[in-house]
Amino acid sequence: MPEITEAEKASLDELRRRYLYHRTAGDLLEGTVLLLVVSPLLAVAGFYDPPFMIKAEPSVDLVLNDGEEVLRGRIDVLVLQNQFWVMVVESKKTALSVVSALPQALAYLMANPYPSKPVCGMVTNGDDILFVKLSQEGTPQYDLSRVFTLFTSARELYSVLQILKKIGQVKLS
Repeated sequence: MPEITEAEKASLDELRRRYLYHRTAGDLLEGTVLLLVVSPLLAVAGFYDPPFMIKAEPSVDLVLNDGEEVLRGRIDVLVLQNQFWVMVVESKKTALSVVSALPQALAYLMANPYPSKPVCGMVTNGDDILFVKLSQEGTPQYDLSRVFTLFTSARELYSVLQILKKIGQVKLS
């Protein structure tokens, strides 16, 4: 994995501190997660710089019935170079697991305009981050990373940044 600098670690430590501070007030909506986690993380990883371009996609409703209540949320997608999707999952009432967004994430990844190339996605609800990689050659197959949890330690974000930097290097080549 690519190394991360002390300056990057400091940025991630600040990102985590801010997130935990705001999270103490309760569940966060997707706009807040985008501001506090996703946007700063993508900036540190270099995804706002050439050759990457960001494109907002229309929001998609996510409705899950767990037997006791209907959970509602939205998946917002940022597409970077049509090969890396970032999805933010949130719910106004109950925090959804990032895994619950996997079917929708896979649907977005399957719709990529370059099916001969593997594509990656990052799904987050703010608390957790999960990476997905999809290959469509032959029989479509996907792999998942472990779930990275912002509450655990700053090292979790360091690993996330290393993965993002690795994805960025692959997309550059």
